Amino acid sequence: MTDIVLSKVYKRYAGGHEALADVTLNIATGEMVFITGHSGAGKSTLLKLMAAIERPTSGSVIVNGQNIGALRARGIPFLRRNFGLVFQDHKLLFDRSVFDNVMLPLDITGFDRREGAGRARAALDKVGLLHKEKARPITLSGGEQQRLCIARAIVHRPSILLADEPTGNLDADYAAGIGDLFRDFNQVGVTIVLATHDMQLAARLQPRLIEVRSGRVVS
Repeated sequence: MTDIVLSKVYKRYAGGHEALADVTLNIATGEMVFITGHSGAGKSTLLKLMAAIERPTSGSVIVNGQNIGALRARGIPFLRRNFGLVFQDHKLLFDRSVFDNVMLPLDITGFDRREGAGRARAALDKVGLLHKEKARPITLSGGEQQRLCIARAIVHRPSILLADEPTGNLDADYAAGIGDLFRDFNQVGVTIVLATHDMQLAARLQPRLIEVRSGRVVS
C-alpha cells in the first residue's frame, strides 16, 4: 500500500523560480524516508506539497488516495486529520499555554477532553516538556519550541508524520531522543517523512534516503 505518490511534479513560484522539476516518487505505508539536500534544494517545498500547504504547478501529488491539486479547500482539514506536521515556522499559539497548544489537534476533532489531556501530557513527557505545561510558548527557547511542535504533531497519533528539520534547533541528546521517538512511531506503522541535514540521525535510524538537488530527485 502506498501513502504518497508524486508523478512528474513541477512547482514554480511567481517570478519564474522553479522549486521542483519533474519529481516522481512513491512512499509506501509505514516507510521512514529522509529527504536530504542542500539549503534551497526543494526539500521544504516537497514536504509542503505532501501536506497540502502548497499545490503543484503541474503533475500530481496523491496522499492517502487524495489528489492534492484537485482537492477543494474545505477538504484539506479532513485530509490533515491523519497528518502530524512539524514545520520550521512552528505556528504556535503564543496566547495559550504549552498544554493548550498540544491539545489543539484533539480539540479540533472533538476528542474527549479528559482522555485528550492524558494524551497531551504523555506527548509533553516524551519530549521533556511536561514540567512546562503551564508556561506560554514565548518563554521557551528555540529548541523547546521545536519539541513543543513535535509533541503537538504526535498527540493525535497520526498515520503520516511530515517534519521539516525537526532536530535543527536541538542539542545532540535531544535530537537522538526525538529520533528514537520517530522510530517508535514508525515501528507501529506510522509513515515518517523528514526533510533534514542531520546525517547523524540518518545513520542512527537507517531510513530510506531521497536526495534532492536543485529541485530534482537524484537518488
